[in-house]
Amino acid sequence: MKSETKGLSLYWKCQLIGWSLASFYWMLMGIIGTNFSIRLAIIHFIGDLIIYILPTHLFRVLSLRNNWGELRPKQLLPIAIPAIILLGLVFMVLTLGKNYLIGAHLHPQLYGNFVDYFNKNWIVTWMTGIRLMSIWVLAYYAYHFAQAEIKANRENARLALVAKNAQLEQLRAQLNPHFFFNSLNNIKGLVIENPTGARRAIDLLSDLLRSSLYGGDATLIALAQEIDLIRDYLELEKMRFEDRLQWDIIVDEKVKSTLVLPLSIQTLVENAIKHGIAQCKDGGTILIRVNQEQGNLRVTVRNEGNLKEENTRGLGLKNLRERLDLQFNGQAVFTLVPLGDDFVLATLVMPIYEQV
Repeated sequence: MKSETKGLSLYWKCQLIGWSLASFYWMLMGIIGTNFSIRLAIIHFIGDLIIYILPTHLFRVLSLRNNWGELRPKQLLPIAIPAIILLGLVFMVLTLGKNYLIGAHLHPQLYGNFVDYFNKNWIVTWMTGIRLMSIWVLAYYAYHFAQAEIKANRENARLALVAKNAQLEQLRAQLNPHFFFNSLNNIKGLVIENPTGARRAIDLLSDLLRSSLYGGDATLIALAQEIDLIRDYLELEKMRFEDRLQWDIIVDEKVKSTLVLPLSIQTLVENAIKHGIAQCKDGGTILIRVNQEQGNLRVTVRNEGNLKEENTRGLGLKNLRERLDLQFNGQAVFTLVPLGDDFVLATLVMPIYEQV
């Protein structure tokens, strides 16, 4: 347990307060029930505080070292139960040892030898220790599970926000004057010459805008849905670039039901057009390949062009990296590298999530 402020950590506050309350209760019982003197009661209080904090703190150190707090409850149970039994035994030994040493020193006529004292009290003391250590272990891991849940909810909320920002950025890109007015002018030119093509272009533009405006808050969508969006986007962009823009998309049938981040592959395609095809006099071809490799989903987007450093720091790619990190907890990898002087390759590798 970590404190959010400087000074004594939350863990140590809980340790001191919890065991102080327990020791204070036992001290009162000693004063009321067995007529402890105040001096003897204080000695027992200090002794209890020290000997019970020590084993529980050592258990915490062992737990942190082995990352037990990151285990699921079912995985933790086979560790926690033996630990509680062992902590109960330690509690029994320390309690009986402390009580006998103090009692035999002050009242030797009442305690006799240690073996008789131990045989008389060990079962009750052990059961008490198991009960107390069960409460301590339960409280300790309950705090960790609660913190993990809070962290997960916070990251999910952040991921949803980043995803929504990506949708807004995509909408902004689609509505920028260069893209939007070129699309409208191309549609205008088709109205008389090719009414069927004009209707198709209007449908494509409408679908793209609808996808951005009403895409919902889903953090993952089917790969097939993402590919359909990319095809619409490329078809609409071809109105502007005409023969300068070609593409080839190959998707392994086995991964079509895989879930991906919305607009993730589309962002790579948009980047390829903006910094690659648009900068080449003769245009070029965008090659999109999606397949399964070593248990992961592998996406590659290759295009003509030269990779410049400023092209790797764009808002779209930065947003994509952050979304990948949040969604897949660092298990996704994105790279953008040059292939000689004439081509650029974007590679995206992420865990496979199947639709339920």
